[in-house]
Amino acid sequence: MPLLVGLLDASAARRSLELAIPLHEEGVDGATNGHIDLDELVAKRNAGGGLFDSIANMANSILGAGLPYAMRQAGLVTGIVLLIVLCAVTDWTIRLIVINAKMSGANSYIDIMNRCFGSSGRAAVSFFQFAFAFGGMCAFGIIIGDTIPHVIRSIFPSLHTVPVLSLLTKRQFIIALCTLGVSYPLSLYRDIHKLARASGLALVGMIVIVSSVMIKAPSVAPALKGDPDKRFSVIGPGIFQAVGVISFAFVCHHNSLLIYGSLRTPTLDRFALVTHISTIISLVCCCTLAISAYIQFTDKTQGNILNNFSGNDTLINLARFCFGLNMFTTLPLELFVCRETIEQYFFSHEPFNLQRHVLFTTSIIVASMFIALITCDLGVMLEITGGVSATALAYIFPAACYMKLSDPLVPWYSRKKLPAAVCAAFGGTVLCISLFLALGKAWTPEGDAKICMM
Repeated sequence: MPLLVGLLDASAARRSLELAIPLHEEGVDGATNGHIDLDELVAKRNAGGGLFDSIANMANSILGAGLPYAMRQAGLVTGIVLLIVLCAVTDWTIRLIVINAKMSGANSYIDIMNRCFGSSGRAAVSFFQFAFAFGGMCAFGIIIGDTIPHVIRSIFPSLHTVPVLSLLTKRQFIIALCTLGVSYPLSLYRDIHKLARASGLALVGMIVIVSSVMIKAPSVAPALKGDPDKRFSVIGPGIFQAVGVISFAFVCHHNSLLIYGSLRTPTLDRFALVTHISTIISLVCCCTLAISAYIQFTDKTQGNILNNFSGNDTLINLARFCFGLNMFTTLPLELFVCRETIEQYFFSHEPFNLQRHVLFTTSIIVASMFIALITCDLGVMLEITGGVSATALAYIFPAACYMKLSDPLVPWYSRKKLPAAVCAAFGGTVLCISLFLALGKAWTPEGDAKICMM
């Protein structure tokens, strides 16, 4: 495929304050002062990350928690099938977004939907993108509060009695410290490829988590293990809940064009390589974690698999620390999406503004931090905004846009359009059922949000 000329992310477009490259610099009076350094211009034009940077960012976006719980909901055999199938669909629809961008001449997910479905499509994708990313930020903050203080208390049992230093054992202080001290500075970057080093560190942490669960799960106390008769279950009662959890983990469609635009040489072939490697890494890690954990804990498998282990296990505490580290390095990726969604929806034709950039970054991260500070469990609303948004962004919108942008004379049941039609129908079915189940849960005590002020 040829180079997709001009298909840069919107933030990069706003950074280009000059629409044309002058060959000479002009003074105030219009006189020519000297030649422009063409090497410097080329360096600026070619700025961006390589394949490794984009793979690290995308894999970090895809990798998510809760996969063993999804295995419990769907059953071992069905869970493995769902992981493989949804991973393949995710790989295809991520690349489909870039193809849609090329076909429509747009440079963002919002613009693609606007070209295809007008203002209603623009509003729908903006809402779902912001809801998914902001919900993820809140969840990441909650996980930080659930992991890091626990590790500190286990390493320093008497630290809570030491003045001032006892703050390090407090959930709220750790959330504020990690969010404002680490995630916030990373979020102020304007180029997403600059997060690649942090994403690479998070991937190392994910390897530690997977390895720790594999090593320690077989040796946990019998009282912590689940019913061994359910280890090799074929199908479980919560298939649609499992689809929602897996989709929430795999979805990175909301920042796919940002990652594409961050490539130093953005071509469809290079981006396809990024998606293939990223999804394969994610699939291997997710399958390893889900299978090794579910076989041991079966019906006792919790949403956060690390909560199934003893609180004084050293290796698992290291995994908890890495999980928390993963969260506050992944949080900036979601903030990029929230900020870019606002910029694209309200300020798409305006150049970059530093004050607006800092204002949006600060407001979004403080709002998500506040929710994480007061809440231990977001309850049913996070399930709605997460599962429903993930389904819409990953399955419905990319397929619908592709069908809309393809040749209108080709019927939907043709070989070219049928996969997209099936994908959109599948996404619509999962969305409706997930929404129904989540709203039904809202009428039970299970859907009540839990407030945590400790």
